[in-house]
Amino acid sequence: MADKKFNPVFAENRKARHDYTVLETIECGIVLTGTEVKSVRHGEISLSGSYGAVLKGELWLVGADIAAYKFGNRFNHEPKSMRKLLVHAKEVRELQLKTEAKGLTLIPLKVFLKNGRIKIALGVCRGKQLHDKRDALKKKAMRRDLERGE
Repeated sequence: MADKKFNPVFAENRKARHDYTVLETIECGIVLTGTEVKSVRHGEISLSGSYGAVLKGELWLVGADIAAYKFGNRFNHEPKSMRKLLVHAKEVRELQLKTEAKGLTLIPLKVFLKNGRIKIALGVCRGKQLHDKRDALKKKAMRRDLERGE
């Protein structure tokens, strides 16, 4: 049991799987200041409305809200600022090509801890149409009814 580690999930973007079809996921590191790390570890992060963007050859998290640390001082962080994501340069180029050519979007799915570091699972997603969302809800309801034995 010593080989399995507990990796807590600090935030999850549940709406992302409803609004988008996730084609693949990428694990990214994130550059944070001290007060940002403390706020994230307290679960004070919101991924709703956030997305990933490739700007000037670097991957950035845009629109994520990390609440100001309540015990922070004058050096506290800006809650809605852009944060740099850490991936290999080759992966950044691949993601840029996918988002520009194929019309895909980079959506953060969850924020979690791995080996003492805060990571983000970034999904390469395609937006769902309204009828796709309805079909997914119908399938989910049917599966739930079958499991109940109705």
